[in-house]
Amino acid sequence: MTEPSAHSIWLRPERAGRGPTPTFDRDRIAAAGIALADADGLPAVTMRAVAVALGAGPASLYRYVATRDELLELMIDQVNSQISYAALGSGHWLDDLLTLARQSRSVYLAHPWLLDATATRTPVGPHAVTYLEHALAALADLDISPRTKLEAIAILNAVVSTLTRAEVIQRLAGQTIPQWQQAQAEYLTQVAMAGHHPHLASALIGQPPGAEDSSESLLDRILTRVLTGLLQPDDIGATSVRGRAEVEPPAASPGSTTTS
Repeated sequence: MTEPSAHSIWLRPERAGRGPTPTFDRDRIAAAGIALADADGLPAVTMRAVAVALGAGPASLYRYVATRDELLELMIDQVNSQISYAALGSGHWLDDLLTLARQSRSVYLAHPWLLDATATRTPVGPHAVTYLEHALAALADLDISPRTKLEAIAILNAVVSTLTRAEVIQRLAGQTIPQWQQAQAEYLTQVAMAGHHPHLASALIGQPPGAEDSSESLLDRILTRVLTGLLQPDDIGATSVRGRAEVEPPAASPGSTTTS
């Protein structure tokens, strides 16, 4: 009986134990796809285009990857290998996570197609596992549950992706993030001055005109706030919830009535 193929490309051997020596390997195929994506964007990456780049027939690629999605997995994993972990080990979890965030941002900026490639899929190849291991190592001494740690890492990655996407879009439009922020601030200030949005006006009070964040400082500032909020010891979060329950009356459920 024929064994069913593994769903993940990473669970399948790169080559069969028998048969002729393969013409290509996964690294060469991924590199060809990355070159196409770097030059012309993700839509340029097709099985046919990669085969042509390798000087092969399209059908030959299917000996190595079953689908275009698998090809993208190989490409994503290969660019993830560009993340450096040399600066980790600061002794403070937040510093190490911010270092990882900056490394991720640099990879996105070097390969903007990666933002689209990971927008609807979260492939976990060998280099993604390495990243996850280092992120968890940074959090090893925190007294929080493994689930909370994994959720925080996922949120970190989502924030990096969102902010870097905005940065890439503004670069394509010929603007920096600070320039875009200033343009938005000027518009919102004019709206607030009309007097119809008091909460907006209050939020803008004290914002210095022309204040600018570099993309790096914006990333650090937002992630610091997010991560320090998420990565509180579990007992503190539980105490906070219990405290609110003790001092607040229970909310009436929708449709219920109360009597005095």
